[in-house]
Amino acid sequence: MLAAVVGGNLQGVEACYLAGKAGWRVLLIDMKSAAPAVGLCDEFRQVDATEEGGLEEALNGVDLIVPALENESALRSLWTTSQRMSVPAVFDPAAYAVSSSKVTSNRLFKELGIATPPDWPGCGFPVVAKPVSESGSQGVRLFRDHNSLAGFFGSSHPPEGWVVQEYIEGPSYSLEVVGHEGRCFPLQVTDLAMDPDHDCKRVSAPSDLSSYLVASFEEMSVSIGSALELNGIMDVEVILNGGRLHVLEIDARLPSQTPTAVFWSTGLNLFGVLGDMWTGKHTEPPSTGTAPRGVILEHLQCRRGSLRVKGEHVMAGGAPLHIRKDFFGADEALTDFDSERDEWVATLIVSAEDRGSAWAKRERVIARIMDECNLSEFIDAELTTGTND
Repeated sequence: MLAAVVGGNLQGVEACYLAGKAGWRVLLIDMKSAAPAVGLCDEFRQVDATEEGGLEEALNGVDLIVPALENESALRSLWTTSQRMSVPAVFDPAAYAVSSSKVTSNRLFKELGIATPPDWPGCGFPVVAKPVSESGSQGVRLFRDHNSLAGFFGSSHPPEGWVVQEYIEGPSYSLEVVGHEGRCFPLQVTDLAMDPDHDCKRVSAPSDLSSYLVASFEEMSVSIGSALELNGIMDVEVILNGGRLHVLEIDARLPSQTPTAVFWSTGLNLFGVLGDMWTGKHTEPPSTGTAPRGVILEHLQCRRGSLRVKGEHVMAGGAPLHIRKDFFGADEALTDFDSERDEWVATLIVSAEDRGSAWAKRERVIARIMDECNLSEFIDAELTTGTND
């Protein structure tokens, strides 16, 4: 089976990695020859995905198309080409249109009676301002008072293109939902840790949420997927505050980080599930009969004698990534590590029988990196309410 992953950045890394674990051959398509995922594919073609003619030639002979980018013109071109070539694409344009607008998705949450952080100006400070059409942490700003908010926007009301909500503190969680042929089903809840720039730096599994809240999160997420008539993949992110889960955002596209943590914890391979469903091999919801393992997945940057835990976007700034097994004692790493260079990045994957054991193993890995690379400083900074004001 040959899968075409279109987009070689962080989503492409996730797709290529999991496709390889599923035993698929992977063709990666990107306009950049040094994209992070180039080192993880079987074949690479340098093509501008916004050009339909070039895409059709590049996609000749593939069995499945996996969009792994968020460029609107490229996605339109991909979908049109997929329909014309009768090659299935794991993408839902209608659901993506809703999830890519925080205004539209927040309206849907309210219609479904799903809790979200209160909107400004009907809330207190601090507040978080997010660009309407950006996903994840891109462009997020935190303001502690009215003066800083007005100083940034130049008025008492933010301009069009922004959503402003009360900043509520608490742990963050993520859940993937797969929708196919009128049915939606959730995978595994994972726990997220953020860096000072609101970027996810660490994913842990299984979740520390109570079984009641896990069930509530699953029910909430399936209701959103059903309302969207989801025919693809959706990621839901929530925050726990006051004993209640509040939805922060949804993204109806292939996520990054969390599916790999789910794979190492449960054995469920999101890419394999999607591939089997979209090619008609297997249409039943995935299940696993084994207890989940503890997993810690986090992003490291080695630079100037320091080792830092950083948000995921640090992984997009280096050379193409490769899989390294038993990386300083970690099960695996996706990394551009070179013993001849003193600057590198790595997504560290550590697993054990439970989360406590996985964390202890992670501590040993960090200590070994510090020792063998002769590093003097380890920094693992957390997100606080004083950031970006």
